[in-house]
Amino acid sequence: FILQLVFDGDVLLPRPSWVSYAPQAGLTGRRVEWLATDDGGLLDPDTLEQACRREPDRPRLLILNTPSNPTGMAHDDPRLRELATVARRHRVLLLSDEIYGELHHEGRHRSPAVYYPEGTIVSSGLSKWCGAGGWRLGTFLFPPELHRIRQAMAAVASETYTSTSAPIQHAAIRAFRGGPEIDDYLARSRLILKALGRAIASRMREAGIRVGDPEGGFYLMPDFTPLGGRLAAAGIATSTGFCERLLQETGVAMLPGSCFGFGEQSLNARLAYVDFDGAAALAAVDPNAASPPDPAFLNVHCGRVVEAIDLLCSWLEALPDGNRHSAS
Repeated sequence: FILQLVFDGDVLLPRPSWVSYAPQAGLTGRRVEWLATDDGGLLDPDTLEQACRREPDRPRLLILNTPSNPTGMAHDDPRLRELATVARRHRVLLLSDEIYGELHHEGRHRSPAVYYPEGTIVSSGLSKWCGAGGWRLGTFLFPPELHRIRQAMAAVASETYTSTSAPIQHAAIRAFRGGPEIDDYLARSRLILKALGRAIASRMREAGIRVGDPEGGFYLMPDFTPLGGRLAAAGIATSTGFCERLLQETGVAMLPGSCFGFGEQSLNARLAYVDFDGAAALAAVDPNAASPPDPAFLNVHCGRVVEAIDLLCSWLEALPDGNRHSAS
């Protein structure tokens, strides 16, 4: 938010994007340009190039979140290299939101700052990769070339908050020190999230939902368009309507795609799959096992999530077939 406040330029957002980016732009009076993405929610360099060629002299800020909330997908190394090349050519300021970086399921997170260091700000924090949801300490890393933006943000920060509380500071010191305990925690986390994410995606595909296997973090953005006929027959025509009916009739909660930059008519939603006892699951998983956690492990230690996905899929499978016509 402070970056958008001090940077006088347009904000480029891949669609879908995390729910706060666009409202922050609205509060700061910045113009938002939504950029189309591929089926995995990933930004194509050609799309960025075309956006930058329109009114080429306008300053622009691109916010890139990888691995992504809401999709769980991550930009691979070749794509990041190409995006960085385009950003440098058009002098686009790049904010790389890497708060899920350490939760790349294969431990292979890559930052675009590797390819565009002089124009990239890297943001992160404790709450996600460190499993510390209530410990809101964030970090921004600036290259020397962007020291003026750093100074401007520091000036605004000094007028909006004073400091981080002492307990959070001590927790951050331990987290950033790293070491074998942190490495072990991350290895266990990645194993569980990878196995659970893929199991969820597989079950949803069996029910006719369009969704790929997540690559990082703990989110998915399933597309229910292939079941549009059934949903329409049930009186569901919007992502908000879908999530409301799902919650009322099954108790399963998701966020509608309209919160992430899609129109209401887009039948997609964001799914977070961390409703389980993380401490117990971490203690039970073997980071050195030859195979990932199996369905029995997930049923025992991630049972609420497994149950929720079964409820979702069973509810969809029970809807009347919208393509079936009664005889006249």
